[in-house]
Parts: sequence; structure tokens; C-alpha cells
Amino acid sequence: MTATLTAKSAPASVASGEREQLIQAVRQHEGRAQQAASQGDLAEAAKQILAALDAERQMAAKGPQVLQLIKPRA
Repeated sequence: MTATLTAKSAPASVASGEREQLIQAVRQHEGRAQQAASQGDLAEAAKQILAALDAERQMAAKGPQVLQLIKPRA
């Protein structure tokens, strides 16, 4: 008898794909912010920096939480 765990492996690959998309978004926003700042458009640069920080926050939320690793919920 062979057991397959397709349901268990799918969320990990989805999370990894989402994480890669968020990393790419962070890079794009940082590049746009740098370009806007070099052109003197500080308002646009600030918007892009905030968007990059938001993508970083979302990326951090995708991983396991520290408390869940230490003590699983009952």
C-alpha cells in the first residue's frame, strides 16, 4: 500500500510561489522608488517604499509563526 500526500505538499508549493511573487514585487517597488527619487519625485518614491514595506510584511506573514513552532495550539 502506498500513501500519497498531495494535499500536504500543495500548500507549501503555493506558499513558496506566493513568496517568490512578493519578493519580486518588493524588488520592483524598490526600483521604482529609486528611480522616482533620482527624478526628484519624492511623493512617488515614498509611495513605492510603502508598497515595498507592505509586500515585505505580507511575505513575513506567509511563514510559520514562532509561537506555533515552540508550542502548538491545542
